[in-house]
Amino acid sequence: MSHQVHAELVANVLTIVSAAGVRVGPQDTVVILESMKMEIPVHAEVAGTVSEIAVSVGDVVTEGDLIAEIDED
Repeated sequence: MSHQVHAELVANVLTIVSAAGVRVGPQDTVVILESMKMEIPVHAEVAGTVSEIAVSVGDVVTEGDLIAEIDED
């Protein structure tokens, strides 16, 4: 089963921490967003393997935009 990670606010993609093929746990950081000079880590909510990172550094995301997909264990 695939789990999608979505942005919860309007922000810039500051850092991509994970990559396709990397195993993550339920609270591992996938990307770090920046909004109003604050860094906001976006966590995986499930254990599994990242199948896609849908953003690039510098992208602007809005609420609901796809950030990553994780294939659950």
